[in-house]
Amino acid sequence: MTTDLPQEQDASGIFKKYRTQLRNYISKRVFSKEDGEDILQNVFYQLSKIDLIEKPIEQVSAWLYSVANNQIIDRSRKHREEEMKTVISDNGEELFLAEVTGLLLDEDSSPETEYLRSLVWIELEAALAELPEEQREIFELTELEGYSFKEISEATGIGVNTLISRKRYAVLHLRERLKDLYDELLYS
Repeated sequence: MTTDLPQEQDASGIFKKYRTQLRNYISKRVFSKEDGEDILQNVFYQLSKIDLIEKPIEQVSAWLYSVANNQIIDRSRKHREEEMKTVISDNGEELFLAEVTGLLLDEDSSPETEYLRSLVWIELEAALAELPEEQREIFELTELEGYSFKEISEATGIGVNTLISRKRYAVLHLRERLKDLYDELLYS
């Protein structure tokens, strides 16, 4: 029995359509060309295991990027040896999300960027919800809203050193909680 599937639901058509852009996406995040090829093959292997007639994929592009991202994260977990770096601003303040903020505010609306942006927001919101209120607030005010410690101190009457300490504890928690995502976005 031969069934004519639209190109979006035919595995070979999906491979032809997305192979190049998926390879480019992976190669930007994986140092080794061989690892990148392995990941690309694994993505399409996962696709080949799905019966596209019985269970069609609604958003093929998003599914492919999701599987690729999971493969990249799994590979980076196996090869992780480097500790997460700290970003320091010109005035000496630690900026935990400097590069990630660039991604979040980027006006590029490719499927890849949209997927990464939504992934970062979901993970960040979940991690922030785990923090004590005073730590979460100082983190949000400095990192997401752009207020300085001095401005917050003047508005709240809380000492700058106390605010810095609260933010430090928040950053330590967020680093641990978001380490895999952070490594994936910034160092792959």
